[in-house]
Amino acid sequence: MGSYFNKSLLIIITLFTSSLSYGCAASGATNTDFIKTSCSTTTYPTLCYSSLSSHASAIQQDPKLLAHAALSVSLNTASSTSVNIVKLSRAAGMTAREVGAMRDCVEEFSDSVDQLRRSMAEMSQIRSSNFGLMMNDIQTWISAALTDEDTCADGFAGKVMNGGVKTAVRQQILNIVHITSNALALVNSYAALHV
Repeated sequence: MGSYFNKSLLIIITLFTSSLSYGCAASGATNTDFIKTSCSTTTYPTLCYSSLSSHASAIQQDPKLLAHAALSVSLNTASSTSVNIVKLSRAAGMTAREVGAMRDCVEEFSDSVDQLRRSMAEMSQIRSSNFGLMMNDIQTWISAALTDEDTCADGFAGKVMNGGVKTAVRQQILNIVHITSNALALVNSYAALHV
């Protein structure tokens, strides 16, 4: 009887741990599915998903956590892009137009990082009692950050400026513009849930 009991107990334990493992795996897949579905409404869904899927366990299936994570990714990317632009702006051999565009970008990215930082802080403070006012501020600041990033990109548009500086800067700028655009879309989706 002892042997039969041990085998039965072993089978029950195995089934229990298998169902727990399956539950965890299913939950992870559901979290990433939530991100993929949410990102499908953005302008750059592939970039949205690739930049947020590694945060699936933190986001779970919560629109607020998704919006917060998207803002965080945008802020981190804008900060690193800003550092890279400052480094590039010190490079020798640039034309007067390139120097001017780089100076403008350094200023625009400083403003963009500040706006995204303010949005993150406000998002952490948002409650149902202050939702409308705070969400309006957040959306305004993210839009302002996006405008700053677009303004920087505009300085490198057209055929007047070509070469290594344009190539190095423009790709980084477009990446952050797309990430911030996605963050704004996800914040807007979150805000729409409370209308």
